Amino acid sequence: MTINLKQLSARLGLSPTTVSRALGGYSDVSPTTRDRVQRLAEALDYHPSRAARQIALGRADAVGVVYPLGDEFLGNPAFLETLAGLADALQAVNHDLLLAAAPRTDELLVYERMVRGRRVDALVVAHTLREDPRIDYLLKAGVPFVAYGRSARPGAYPWLDFDNEAGARLAVQRLAALGHRRIAYAHASLQYQFAFQRHAGYLAGMAQAGLKVNAAWVTQAGIDRRAGHAAGQRLLALQPRPTAVIVDNCIGGIGLIRALLDAGAEIGREISVLVYEGIPPDTLFAGLQVAAIEQPTPYRSGQKIGAMVLALIEGRQLPKRQVLCRPEFVDGNSIGPARRRAAPAQGDDAGRARG
Repeated sequence: MTINLKQLSARLGLSPTTVSRALGGYSDVSPTTRDRVQRLAEALDYHPSRAARQIALGRADAVGVVYPLGDEFLGNPAFLETLAGLADALQAVNHDLLLAAAPRTDELLVYERMVRGRRVDALVVAHTLREDPRIDYLLKAGVPFVAYGRSARPGAYPWLDFDNEAGARLAVQRLAALGHRRIAYAHASLQYQFAFQRHAGYLAGMAQAGLKVNAAWVTQAGIDRRAGHAAGQRLLALQPRPTAVIVDNCIGGIGLIRALLDAGAEIGREISVLVYEGIPPDTLFAGLQVAAIEQPTPYRSGQKIGAMVLALIEGRQLPKRQVLCRPEFVDGNSIGPARRRAAPAQGDDAGRARG
């Protein structure tokens, strides 16, 4: 004979909510009570109905990520790996990750429907903007969320981010140490906070190295291969050309490198390329190891975000509400010493002098 939650609760003399939370392993139920509930559930071969549990707790057992249509991030293997880490962290406690597509102009409406319809228990705000209305809305609504990145406005909301400015400064320092003075920079739209921060780091790094920034060296590469390719073509057309270029994202970096290879440029000798986030391992650039500024693996980042959002759902205090990860430089053969112009032959100097 099957037994339901109400019958199990009656036998235990506990409320259905307490029994459901005990079976879910929640910390607000004492270990003694949890053990008692679990032992009787096993003895009676009770298997909780997920729907009944959700009703009893007023929970959806799901975390949402709203994804604007037209954005390029779903084509970014690093972001997909982050989602995989997040999904695995949620799956470990029988929670789902819900991806909701939204037109960029109506993105907030999707947030409102998910919140008002109680479709999710919390949200992860991906690819934060400098001025981010999504964060403002969730703070006002009092909905648990973790931001994957920060906005320009300081706040006590929980986020996981990377020290993007430090990473871009490190990139400039490495290239400057190799003798490069004409260091170009290709970036995503500066409405994204990560792009704004990396751009600021580039400018700071150039200033610290005592290098001037030519406005023509700074160009938008977007977060797609076509835009990166166009940025590479623009830099190749400059006279004199930059001797090195930093790209602030991996997808734009693929396109830019393709433009240099198509033009026959010797990467690592004629022009050095350093890509923030590196290049996906399945990219077909034979023999080219692209130097990079790398961050903790996207999968680990996704798992960490998952742990943070689950703690918020369960009402547990986070050990750290805001996590800032440090980037690291990874060497490759896509960078090398700056080529110096060959000195004119002695005979030529003598001829000019005699002339």
